[in-house]
Amino acid sequence: MHCCTQHLDTCTDHKMKCLLLLVMLTACTAAPQDLSGKMFTFPQRTNSAHVRLETSREEFSAVTVCLRSFTDLSRNHALFSLATPSADNAFLIFKKTAADVIELTVRNSNVEAGGQDYKLNTWHSVCATWDSQSELGQLWLDGKPSAKKFISSGSNITGEPIIILGQEQDSHGGGFDIKQCFTGMISEVHMWDYALSPCEIQRYVNDLNFTPGNVLNWRALQFQITGRVLLENKQVNECH
Repeated sequence: MHCCTQHLDTCTDHKMKCLLLLVMLTACTAAPQDLSGKMFTFPQRTNSAHVRLETSREEFSAVTVCLRSFTDLSRNHALFSLATPSADNAFLIFKKTAADVIELTVRNSNVEAGGQDYKLNTWHSVCATWDSQSELGQLWLDGKPSAKKFISSGSNITGEPIIILGQEQDSHGGGFDIKQCFTGMISEVHMWDYALSPCEIQRYVNDLNFTPGNVLNWRALQFQITGRVLLENKQVNECH
C-alpha cells in the first residue's frame, strides 16, 4: 500500500512539474501588442539586429504586404523578408541601389519596378501584391502603382514562414549580410492572404479606415526583437 501511494505521489509531482513548465512556456510566448502610433527604429548597420514577426499561417496563394519606412540609405536594403524552408526569398521587398528601383521577389523569382520616386529622409508607404493564379506582382509607392509584372513562382508559398524586418534572409531565418541591412524606421506593417484592391491600398496609404492585415496586424502584432532595435513613438513631421 505504501509503495502504491509513493508511486502515486511521484506521478502527481511529475504532472505538476509538467504543468508548471507548460505555464512558463506559455508565459514566454509573446502576446499580441497594439503598436498604433509606434515604430521600430534600426539605428546602426549590423548583420544581426532584426525584428521577427510571428504568424501561424503556412500557405499563401496570394499576398499583400504594406508598411511605412523612413531611411537615408541609398544602397541596397531589405524592407520586408519572408523565408520558408524551400525558398529563402519567398516574399521579399528589396530597395535597389538605383534610386528609382524597388524589387519584388516571390519564391526566388524577382521583378523590378522602376520609376519609383523613393526620396531619402521621407516617410514612404510601400505595398506589394502577388496572386498565384495570375502570377502577377505589383508594387505601390505612396499610392502610385507600378506596372503589373509576371512572376514565375510555380506554386503557392508553403512551409513555415520566418518574417524579418531589418535584415534580408539568405537562409531560413539567417544568412544576414551587413551590406543589405536596413537602418531607419519602419511602422504600420500589415500582411493579408489576398491581393488588396487599388482602393483598399489607397485607404491604407491615406491612413483611412482600412481593414487591418489578417496575417500580420500592426494593431495586434506578435514579434521578437533581437539586437539593437528600439520600439518608439512614431516620429511625425507635424506638431499638435
